[in-house]
Amino acid sequence: MSKSGTKKRLGSDYGSEEAKKKIKAPSEVLAHVKQLAKIALSEPEIERTLLELELEHDCREVIDKDADAVMDEVESAIYQSAVSILKGEGFSFAVPSRSKGNQLYVPELDRIVLKNSTSQRHFSNSATCRKAVITARVLGLIHELCIKRIHVTKRDLFYTDVKLFEDQTNSDGTLDDVACMLGCTRSSLHVVASEKGVVVGRLRFKEDGDQIDCQRMGIGGKAIPPNVDKVVDIESDAHFILLVEKDAAFMRLAEDRFYNTYPCIILTAKGQPDVATRLFLRNLKLTLKIPVLALVDSDPYGLKILSVYMKGSMNMSYDSSNLTTPDVKWLGVRPSDLDRFNIPQQCRLPMTEEDIKTGKKLMEEDFIKANPEWVKELEIMVTTKVKAEIQALSSFGFQYLSQVYLPLKLQEGDWI
Repeated sequence: MSKSGTKKRLGSDYGSEEAKKKIKAPSEVLAHVKQLAKIALSEPEIERTLLELELEHDCREVIDKDADAVMDEVESAIYQSAVSILKGEGFSFAVPSRSKGNQLYVPELDRIVLKNSTSQRHFSNSATCRKAVITARVLGLIHELCIKRIHVTKRDLFYTDVKLFEDQTNSDGTLDDVACMLGCTRSSLHVVASEKGVVVGRLRFKEDGDQIDCQRMGIGGKAIPPNVDKVVDIESDAHFILLVEKDAAFMRLAEDRFYNTYPCIILTAKGQPDVATRLFLRNLKLTLKIPVLALVDSDPYGLKILSVYMKGSMNMSYDSSNLTTPDVKWLGVRPSDLDRFNIPQQCRLPMTEEDIKTGKKLMEEDFIKANPEWVKELEIMVTTKVKAEIQALSSFGFQYLSQVYLPLKLQEGDWI
């Protein structure tokens, strides 16, 4: 939604004190947001699945499984390996491929899914021997966790066998392989990431029996728990969820109590989103049925981060049905905003060759092509070869983000 006439009229003095005078009362600022919420509520919720689609390729998805079901899957995988050894065929695991070539964007679902292609991880092959051993070790550790009904962090898992894993990327990657192998979500494996995401604003819920009020958490906000399944009884009078890329912008909005003037929930994963934050956002959206508006840097990586929330990530495309929130709206900071808001030239950064390459690659993605407005913004970015961070808005004053930029964007209904 955009109001081109309004943009032309206001664009010349967005960076001045006159801009503040253009901001209406909070109820009027939020008029377009409320309309967006009404549209979302009026549309029937149809959760389509891969099984309903007649796709050219077979695809693989996972589901939540309890500890007993995961143990059964682990024991089945080990049993099959044992049978293979007894047959004289050697010890190996059939591991789903998570490479980009094995991924598919499905427009009907508006997310990335994983095609059903596997490769053998043989112990007898020097190229895959070590990976086969790591896979067996991780399966054993997961089985132990399920028996004991306890959770550990990915870092804990790594330290159980540092000599074997050598680097945490090896144990982390194998965790995703194993989840895909067993047909379960990664959270079903009882291995979680350390707390990363935070939330603040008009939100109340119970976490493992404790009542949490996110308006009373100070400027640091409430850490999003790694065990999102323990979050229940979600309540809110917010009109929208503001998804923020960076911690610095989150802190500014929290300290200014932006959510009091414009009732909202503010959430960040402090950069690249972790599983818990993605699960939490999806849970909020499904429960509260309010719009999600995103505030990210005006660079290719800001858009990549946004796309992970919306369409899924390469590493975890097998679990995209549980981790994605497809209908997030891109509020800002957009390439077209740099001129509209008169961002000073010294606050605009030249894009590197790697930035430009990443931007052009994004323009080739099917999910980008499906949104012409996104294509236009990326074309501006790649053509001008200029990027900017959210903090560039601070050139007009530390509170410009909360007092001018966001209110004007919301007032115009300027999101795509």
